[in-house]
Amino acid sequence: MNDQTTVLGAGQDRQNGPAGRVDRPRPLLIGHYRFPYGDATSNRLLQLARSAAPHGTHTLVVNDWPCDGSTPPRRDEVAGIELITMRTRGGNRIARMSARLARPVRVLRAMRRRGVVRGDVSVVLLPMAMMTVGTWAVLRLTLRCPVVVDASERHDRRQFRRGWLTPYFVRHRWSTFLATRLVHRAIAVSTTLGGYFERRGLDVLVVPPQVDCDEFAESRAPSLSGGLRLLYAGTPGRKDMLDVILRGISQLTPQEQARVHLTIAGVTRDAAAALSDLDVSVLDAVSAPVTFLGRVPRDTVLTLLSESHFSLLVRPTGGYAAHGFPSKVPESLSAGCPVLLNHTSDLASYVRDGVEGLVLDGNAPDDVRRGIERALRLRDEDWAAMSRAARGRARDSFDHRAWRERVAAFLDPRGAAS
Repeated sequence: MNDQTTVLGAGQDRQNGPAGRVDRPRPLLIGHYRFPYGDATSNRLLQLARSAAPHGTHTLVVNDWPCDGSTPPRRDEVAGIELITMRTRGGNRIARMSARLARPVRVLRAMRRRGVVRGDVSVVLLPMAMMTVGTWAVLRLTLRCPVVVDASERHDRRQFRRGWLTPYFVRHRWSTFLATRLVHRAIAVSTTLGGYFERRGLDVLVVPPQVDCDEFAESRAPSLSGGLRLLYAGTPGRKDMLDVILRGISQLTPQEQARVHLTIAGVTRDAAAALSDLDVSVLDAVSAPVTFLGRVPRDTVLTLLSESHFSLLVRPTGGYAAHGFPSKVPESLSAGCPVLLNHTSDLASYVRDGVEGLVLDGNAPDDVRRGIERALRLRDEDWAAMSRAARGRARDSFDHRAWRERVAAFLDPRGAAS
């Protein structure tokens, strides 16, 4: 195993003084993702890190870049955080396993090289997926500060074809079990998931997926007279009901379908057929144009949101959908793109029917059809009001700046011992 540590971030700044030394302790967040802009988890952790730091400090993020052949972005700075990116040369199984087992020690070594000592860290923020006995013990005993977990999902076995025989699912449940035994505080993405940890004696702060509203440009969606532009952006897997969306569109009249254009970003047609609930034969019954873009960069997703009239999201009720919170909703609202969805999780608190989006009566094809019919009847001025309300909701409820005081106060080690 050959570790290569790349340091990006704050450098010399007026709050913290010389790089690597701080005037007062600050939070430490540890990850193993394509951070900061690689996927939904990376986006969540980036905004959480920004809101975690008390005024006058930066959150220190040590991220172990995954051994998947990708390379970290060439960025000199990531606003609001100080980032140390670790890399492991060699992609064979033994190298990956060794790097994973040694990760807490590698994190401490990278911090020491950066000049960060134990007293510089006030609290460790650890994603639930990284919760292991070894990681907790090394960090807790060495840094002598509380460990707080961030729980952004709770899977159920129905999501996986092999159920309990799926290693990822077993590791997920084991990490969740450890968190309920080893830490005293947790950040949860939804009230249902927060309630799960509260019933097991943890102090919980519910924080939905956050965004940086300044990243999103004003909407450039054209007039509805030219047709209705719909967007699904994400990897549906077994969590989003892509098949129901297509069946709903197929039930529209030919004249209505001629006015609808659906773009699916994040998955190819073949991948959707193999890895989601989509029955590709349904596509033969759809005369509306459907475009599969496959995996696209985040900047492309932001552009697509700014050019669409509605983003689509249909999910089952209960289970993982109740415990999680789809990050695509705050992003869509931030772009001024209202959402056409059914209420799951905490979405009823943020998306009101006819205000920030159109709410479906349920998650059946008929519900999707009726929702699209409503969208087709909208006037441009009605949609424009909905778009403004969506952007306002995003800034008030999801922007990381709106959460800074609450998150920083919750992570304050004087609040509780862990």
